[in-house]
Amino acid sequence: MTQDLLIALLGFAFVTSVTPGPNNMMLLASGVNFGFRRTLPHMLGISVGHSLMVFLVGMGLAGAFKAWPPALVVLKLASVGYMLWLAWKIAHSAAPGEGRAAARPMTFLQAAAFQWVNPKAWAMALGAVAAYVPEPSLMAYATVALVFSAVNLPSVSVWAGAGQAVRRWLEGPGRLQAFNWTMAVLLVLSLWPVITLEL
Repeated sequence: MTQDLLIALLGFAFVTSVTPGPNNMMLLASGVNFGFRRTLPHMLGISVGHSLMVFLVGMGLAGAFKAWPPALVVLKLASVGYMLWLAWKIAHSAAPGEGRAAARPMTFLQAAAFQWVNPKAWAMALGAVAAYVPEPSLMAYATVALVFSAVNLPSVSVWAGAGQAVRRWLEGPGRLQAFNWTMAVLLVLSLWPVITLEL
């Protein structure tokens, strides 16, 4: 991979990682509800899970969807179902200090697994492999995955940090509930790309 291509890939990875999407909305909500430290496994799961996804997509996973189209339907149904469940969980999150025994942030494995039903993660992986791998090879796909791993974690950390920063303000009556419902609605609205996703 040339230096110019690597710089372009770094820019692509940063912009797609730091802009709003299902991962970042959930991290913002987690930062508010659980704080930055308790959200760390969630952030690490996103970074590692998406990097693995990029590598596997490059190695031919996208071709499996083209070869067997019903797999895309299964992916869409799983995405919609899981994201609706997550939206419900976010909307009904307890205020800080309430119901702490039941409320828990997303784990590393849950966050890593979520990448496979996240439409933005699919778009990022497919876009990166298509645009920044001129000559397919194991090393090229590994390089793209490593770039995403290096850029993604600091990028998504901004969202959890922002949630932590506004946490005290949201402790006011009704503010946290309004915030959580807003995040849930935005997560549901982000389902549109799932319906139109073509691999």
